[in-house]
Amino acid sequence: MRKRTLSILGSTGSIGLKTLTVARSLGFPVVALGALDEVEEVFAQIEEFRPRLAFLFDEPAAEALAKKTAGFGTEVASGTEGLLKLARVDGADTFVAASSGSVALEATYEAVRSGMDVALANKEVLVAAGSLFIEAVKEHDVELLPIDSEHSAIWQCLGDRPRSEVARLIITASGGPFLNRSDLTDVTPSEALRHPNWSMGAKITVDSATLFNKGLELIEAHWLFGIHDVEVLVHPQSVVHSLVEFADGSVLGQLGRPDMLLPIQYALTHPDRVAGPAPRLDLTQTDGLEFFPVDENRFPALGLARRALSAGGLAPAHLSAADEVAVEAFLTERIRFTDIPRVLERVLDELGAPGYTTLGEVRSALDAAKERAAALVNRGL
Repeated sequence: MRKRTLSILGSTGSIGLKTLTVARSLGFPVVALGALDEVEEVFAQIEEFRPRLAFLFDEPAAEALAKKTAGFGTEVASGTEGLLKLARVDGADTFVAASSGSVALEATYEAVRSGMDVALANKEVLVAAGSLFIEAVKEHDVELLPIDSEHSAIWQCLGDRPRSEVARLIITASGGPFLNRSDLTDVTPSEALRHPNWSMGAKITVDSATLFNKGLELIEAHWLFGIHDVEVLVHPQSVVHSLVEFADGSVLGQLGRPDMLLPIQYALTHPDRVAGPAPRLDLTQTDGLEFFPVDENRFPALGLARRALSAGGLAPAHLSAADEVAVEAFLTERIRFTDIPRVLERVLDELGAPGYTTLGEVRSALDAAKERAAALVNRGL
């Protein structure tokens, strides 16, 4: 098994913490750590892993961390330039994009261009700039290692089979906390954050409640696997993480406990499989496996994502950025749960799908979409 050396962006989030669990279990060196402003949490990680570089985006927090780690031999960086240092740090061969949101865009792109493999949990990277990333991955001959449980499942099921043998991909969705709730008008943030199967950050948990996360995954799957026919099915048990249907009618699925340790470990140990910290699935304890079509009348965000993918260009970037603003507005009770897809649709309608050739154009599109979404929120749609 190859022992990867890691630079982790988002080390204090749910994916980052589980990545550290895998690194600890398998003895993978952690060369760099990055987070927002969590001084004490990152200090504890530095004490354990002794990385060359630690990054906190917030400058005062970084200054406080630097004082606490004086004499540790760990460089502490902050700001935009510090973020890019994570992608260039000497000694790391794998960049783990574990943070959510578009903040990871430039750093992940820089990691690819600096020759690092990328273990990707951040959905927005491929959604916003898929063509640029895939071109860069090919140009620099690096690996793109999917961490999301759904894409990991597809990756494992596809193996080395030629894409001409694949009929379609099937992404599974738990259905979130509102699978059986017909009226979503009065949903509260606390209700939306109560996911039945997974423990995740606030933004992705709300995306799971609207099923927008499945729209992002649909777009990601297109870029990761080059397959256009992607379906989403509701699977409340979250045991089958996704499936692949082949040309002969055979369907292969990957099963496991609803825990991110396994897909993270598979990304970091591929193509090998080794014992690790992931909990085992006991099939005798599963209470049936159910599958249902998505009700897109109740969950319109999924259809909007499919529409953006078909439109191409910067439409997915516009949609992703608008969702960041809309979710934050919902969590702070400035809009209703059902207003989230309304904001997305308005931004998609108004900003369209212009083409792009540079990351700067993508960043400008993200900023424009956030500005437009914020204006819609502020004036009550």
